[in-house]
Amino acid sequence: MITHRSRAALLAASLLLTGCGGAATAPKQGRTATVTEAAPGPPANSVRTVPQRIPGLGTRTWAAVPADADQVVVVTGRGIDSPAATVVLYRRTAAGWRAGDSWPAHNALRGWSDHHMGGDLRSPIGVYGLTDAGGLLSDPGTKLPYDHGGGFHSPGTGFEGESLEGSFDHVIAINYNREPGTSPLDWTRPLGAGRGGGIWLHVDHGGPTHGCVSIAEQHMKELLRALDPALHPVVVMGDQASLAR
Repeated sequence: MITHRSRAALLAASLLLTGCGGAATAPKQGRTATVTEAAPGPPANSVRTVPQRIPGLGTRTWAAVPADADQVVVVTGRGIDSPAATVVLYRRTAAGWRAGDSWPAHNALRGWSDHHMGGDLRSPIGVYGLTDAGGLLSDPGTKLPYDHGGGFHSPGTGFEGESLEGSFDHVIAINYNREPGTSPLDWTRPLGAGRGGGIWLHVDHGGPTHGCVSIAEQHMKELLRALDPALHPVVVMGDQASLAR
């Protein structure tokens, strides 16, 4: 178990100022080839082509997905200035990319940004690794390293007056402006403090976030149990138009 009690208080204080909202993983060339699979039933020699690209991701976005990523969490925002989004977990199979359920989500109050800054109330667009998890509650069964402790307390209210209590019961750190392989509470900011940080997937509190992506607690647990470090999971996040670039 990863523990960073010495940094927990510092993050908690920062969250009160900037919320959960900033270094992207170095992009590698994604796979764009296709494979063929025998079609069921006659004629026996017929084939169908299965694209090796996740729907909705354009050439530029797809090129940033590492070639070894066999799990991809796609967060699709409704619009560049919208706090509403959907989350889908994709798994690479021999026949192509298989989509899981589509879950409703919230992102930052003011939408999305290609150049996230601390306090801008926008979520960062991009492709980022998912290597570390944690929460106020105990590990629900994830294969990711999980930091369990009181540093994940989330007091206060959200932008719509909703309670933030329980928002950090379970979190997955998004590797935007952070050091992979550390607790989500780690305060290292490779891009500098001005570029924000503490961008997480966490439990939804019923309203927009400061920069994170939030989904229902049940879905958060499902995602934690599904993610496998051996499959090199990443998140691809942004508004629909930006992801299509």
